Amino acid sequence: MLEWLNTHIAYWHWLVLGLLLVTAETFVSGFVLFWFGLAALLMGVLTLAVDMPFTLQLILWAFASIALVVIWVKSIKPRWKDRTTAGMAYEALVGQVGLVLEPNTGTGRGRLKFPAPILGEDEWIFICTEEVAIGDRVRVTDISGNALMVTRH
Repeated sequence: MLEWLNTHIAYWHWLVLGLLLVTAETFVSGFVLFWFGLAALLMGVLTLAVDMPFTLQLILWAFASIALVVIWVKSIKPRWKDRTTAGMAYEALVGQVGLVLEPNTGTGRGRLKFPAPILGEDEWIFICTEEVAIGDRVRVTDISGNALMVTRH
């Protein structure tokens, strides 16, 4: 079997595998298949230039794949800036001070307004354990679903 692989696996097999893996990355999250595909493309170019047994090709591909993933995780990814606010609601809202538009009498829920929009909205529903009146200032302490937990400021 090994002799068959040594004689029948050509450089273009690695190139096809690399292209398939890089293309598959568009359908799978995680950004890992890309590096395995890039290592396969490198192996295709290397085997075009240097004749080597298939087992050595597999070993080099595995090391190149792991090395590229480690370089990505340790060096490149930490400097990659996430320019979205997805998942940042807590950090963006806690500590903000808003003005009460609708008091929380009876239901414990009211509506407040921030001076500037936060996460695309300037009016939010709030929950407060103490009663607050229209015009009171409240500070956000936590988030509960789509409502803000606030205390009197």
